[in-house]
Amino acid sequence: MDSQQELLSEQDGHAANPSSELKQWQRISPIAIVYFTVKFIYGLVGNVVYIAPAILIGYKEVLANPHIWLPVSLAAVCLLLLATFLSFYFFQYRLTNEHIEIRSGVFAKKYINLPFTRIQNVKLEQPIYYRPFGFTCLQLDTAGSAKQEAKVVALKIDFAERVKKKILAAHKSQSTLEDEVGLTTAKISPQSHDEVLLNERSLKDLIIHGVTNNRTWIFLGVLAPFFDNIANYIVIFFNDLGIDIEKLLTFADKPWWQIGLYALTLTFLCMLVVALFSIAGSIVSFYGYSLTKVADRYIRRSGLFTKHEVTMRLARLQMVVRQQDWLDVLLNRINLKFEQSNANMQNIQPGAHHNKIIVPSVKPDECQALIDDVYPQNKMMNLSYQRISKHFLLRNVVYILLPIFSILVSVFTVLEKNDVLAFIVPLFCVLVLMTYCRWRRWGYAVDSHFIYIRKGMFGVDYYCFPRYKVQQTSFLQSWFLARKKLASIRFVLASGAQDIPFIPQSIAYQLINDALFEVESSRKSWM
Repeated sequence: MDSQQELLSEQDGHAANPSSELKQWQRISPIAIVYFTVKFIYGLVGNVVYIAPAILIGYKEVLANPHIWLPVSLAAVCLLLLATFLSFYFFQYRLTNEHIEIRSGVFAKKYINLPFTRIQNVKLEQPIYYRPFGFTCLQLDTAGSAKQEAKVVALKIDFAERVKKKILAAHKSQSTLEDEVGLTTAKISPQSHDEVLLNERSLKDLIIHGVTNNRTWIFLGVLAPFFDNIANYIVIFFNDLGIDIEKLLTFADKPWWQIGLYALTLTFLCMLVVALFSIAGSIVSFYGYSLTKVADRYIRRSGLFTKHEVTMRLARLQMVVRQQDWLDVLLNRINLKFEQSNANMQNIQPGAHHNKIIVPSVKPDECQALIDDVYPQNKMMNLSYQRISKHFLLRNVVYILLPIFSILVSVFTVLEKNDVLAFIVPLFCVLVLMTYCRWRRWGYAVDSHFIYIRKGMFGVDYYCFPRYKVQQTSFLQSWFLARKKLASIRFVLASGAQDIPFIPQSIAYQLINDALFEVESSRKSWM
């Protein structure tokens, strides 16, 4: 019987006592070596910007000296295996006195002692390589943490469930589990009978989401050091097919319509490749998506390779965000986000979706139904939004963009750099257009329950949050704003900060005073 089974037996013997101890330091299963290997590789990919020069130099060195590729590859594999084995060997954990303790690290030793009563979220995450063997990862978060406090990376699913129950028992003994803590559990299990299905996403919806929320420029940035080699391989590939790509791209002897056709075709091919990568990312993240509800808890399940389950208690909801990029506007789709508390007080990019409730690419009626379910009194799409002051345009265009543009035009005119001027003038026009669009989108509205903010440039985003959720306010007024009797205000919530710039000073004071009065008089908890 392995150590985890022994612990299971010991816990069975103390089932009636939730404070029973599992005192011995335990090692995780050897399958964790796979987890540490994948984590190591992800770490390299995540820092590719910093190591790209070394990779490029090493790649060119191997091309110049082909005989060294085998020993270099073997050395890299041995280093990887050694690092992952040592990470596995030095990882230990134990449960004792209503605490979980974890020791890890090879050179930089790390020790975590986490009381059960501080644990806010319990999440079981099951990577695809764990599924055939019945293992999972146990993640434990606390309310004051910007990231997970503890993670045990290879436990049997049944044992991990026992640990979860032990933590739940510790919370129940203080009667705080259901009333004060929004607990996230993530057992990868079928939908229970008392769950109400609110929304599902089909493969078609995920494809649309991949097209409209393209983040492939990050991937292209990673490939930047290898563009020359990729281009050479493309030329060789077309030559093997009997197509002289260099001759096709020689424009001196071709009419303008043919050049335009080539440019249009090349643009569509590049967009197709980029879109395919983005669609693949959307499917990997949101495959099998479902949003269900049990009492006041919302449960999101999704994931193709790694199955994730996120649970949000309604009391923990800080803000609803209704997002539309310009492609979303054209396709009449909306990305809906339910923002929970975020300990580092910064908005996280939508790509960090495994700990968020995100409903990708829903139709307007579906989006409004979900918003009405969480905030029945909201009037997000029925209010008249007040635009921010036109002095926003004056400050950004007349006082910032125009002087910079004038200086550049003067300099390059003197230097007779007409080709540079041909680039600067359209760029200035585009920046002015973007500033104008941003001013037209930025607006605000209030009612007796919520504060609403509208933002965007070519798309449009709506933010809605209850006034009693505000934790901090800021009144910002520069010399320029003071002269115009304007101000900018900031509302800080547990999920991040939201700004309303360039509004009348009197309205700024009123919005702040009303929000603070609601916080003090309602006596409602933000969690």
